Amino acid sequence: MDLDAKVDAVIDDLADRDGVVVAFSGGVDSSVVAALAYDALGDDAVACTAKSETLPAEELDDSVRVADEIGIRHELVEFSELDNPDFVANDGERCYHCRTMRLGKMYETARDLGIDTVCDGTNASDPGEGHRPGLRAVKELEVFSPLLVHDVTKVEVREIADRYGLSVAEKPSMACLSSRIPTGLEVTEERLTRVEKAERLLRTWGFSQFRVRDHDGLARIEVAESEFERALDADFVRAAREHLSDVGFDHVTLDLHGYATGSVSPANDAYGESGGDDEDGADEPVVADVFAQEYPVGEDD
Repeated sequence: MDLDAKVDAVIDDLADRDGVVVAFSGGVDSSVVAALAYDALGDDAVACTAKSETLPAEELDDSVRVADEIGIRHELVEFSELDNPDFVANDGERCYHCRTMRLGKMYETARDLGIDTVCDGTNASDPGEGHRPGLRAVKELEVFSPLLVHDVTKVEVREIADRYGLSVAEKPSMACLSSRIPTGLEVTEERLTRVEKAERLLRTWGFSQFRVRDHDGLARIEVAESEFERALDADFVRAAREHLSDVGFDHVTLDLHGYATGSVSPANDAYGESGGDDEDGADEPVVADVFAQEYPVGEDD
């Protein structure tokens, strides 16, 4: 099936529903679903963004801006993953706990609006991308994933976004802030805040694909290999060292293997994280394992 046929199938499928609430982050996947839903249902399509400590302020701003681009009604709700001790413990199921809570807020909004269907942006490429416990929550809660159902891949999602003239068509993937904290190290508001402030610096300096990983006070900066030259600029080095120290990091490092998705997730065994940063649960500092393992070469999204 060519892309035009897939787009038509998604729109027809959505149009058969009385209304939909789209779990909307402002990223390219959910933005495409929102645009297609608005085409299919007009005012009966609603984008909903859940604000929490793990959502960077810039991402929240993006969600508001992109919803306005599309023209879709946009609802904001609030919750805190930090209220859930299972999420805070940051085991290998952190994303499952987060997604369950976040989608729960979507269903609350849908019920308030008299809508039966909640949609998300899961695409056909997602199930094959490593450790994704959040997808289990999508399945358990019976969230409708039109891009997945109609076999729309990530590459095709970006093409659709480009066709619709969405400003996020080439936006890099942006996982929530808790993904910067190694498995087994508690997720706290302090850690989330200093990561967000650290990444704001990189964004200000013009980096496009990056993460700041928080290894219990050690900041490990990852940037795309194509951006290494900027990361090694003496002025940036000095700014990063001073700014990250000011926001609460004890040490600042640059990962010479570059940006890699999931580099602190439990699926990445090369980092010694199958059961947390300390595999045997010993009392050694979390940061010790940053240097104890051989780093894999990362791939860009």
